[in-house]
Amino acid sequence: MKIKRGDMVVVIGGDQASRTPHRVTQVLDGGKQLLVEGINRVFKHVKRGHPKSPQGGRLNLETPIDASKVMYFCGSCNKGVRVGFRRQADGGKERFCKSCGAALGVVGRSKAARRAAAT
Repeated sequence: MKIKRGDMVVVIGGDQASRTPHRVTQVLDGGKQLLVEGINRVFKHVKRGHPKSPQGGRLNLETPIDASKVMYFCGSCNKGVRVGFRRQADGGKERFCKSCGAALGVVGRSKAARRAAAT
């Protein structure tokens, strides 16, 4: 997955498109859909007796958006960028910004690297 929970992203498509970064609160459906803080908010009307609203009314909820509508926000480039993966010396993978080459964090290590670290 290129986008993870907690990443800052820029919405590039749809009614909510903007240049300001927003935080990803949840990744759904294997990375195909994202819940982004403050984006795609809707009202859900609930009847009286609902667990979240016993008196009834309207709930203000965030709904998922497609992952193709967002780009990772790189702090060093200060814009939305594409994300790539590269191998590290210990066999792990690392995300990096394809625009400036800055490292964005380690994704994981190979089985051999995990075994060597455990011993």
